[in-house]
Amino acid sequence: MNTRPVFPTHSAVPRHRQTGATLVVGLVLLLVLTVVGVSGMNTATMEITMAANTQFQQDAFQLAEDGIDIAIATKSYSTNPADPRNTVDWLGTPDFDRRAVTAYLEDRNTAAPGSSAGEIDAFHFDIVSVGRGPRNATSTHNQSFYVVGRAQ
Repeated sequence: MNTRPVFPTHSAVPRHRQTGATLVVGLVLLLVLTVVGVSGMNTATMEITMAANTQFQQDAFQLAEDGIDIAIATKSYSTNPADPRNTVDWLGTPDFDRRAVTAYLEDRNTAAPGSSAGEIDAFHFDIVSVGRGPRNATSTHNQSFYVVGRAQ
């Protein structure tokens, strides 16, 4: 009688000799992909935070510029330092607003261009405007201008 087995006996690796190398390689690749994914999420979160901070700084910049524009447009200046018109106070909430203070520079008065001395003067003013945006972003701007008027 022939005692040959029905199936061949030459398998690639006998079952009792398998050590799980495929499982280890798969877990290592999964770990690498997890590290790459977490790193990408951290980078994206940092970029969003940086973009938001830039936006808040730009808001503060624009509010400071707006304070200067309001002070000049509403003629919020006077040669009398005690005049309350010299201050454009907070218009809304101080957490997200602007404030401009105008100072009269008496020692810088000059004759207006094209006029003889003592006839028409240029009255010099200086505006310091502070804009405050969200998250305490602040921006301070300084602008000088002069107003032509009769000499006193």
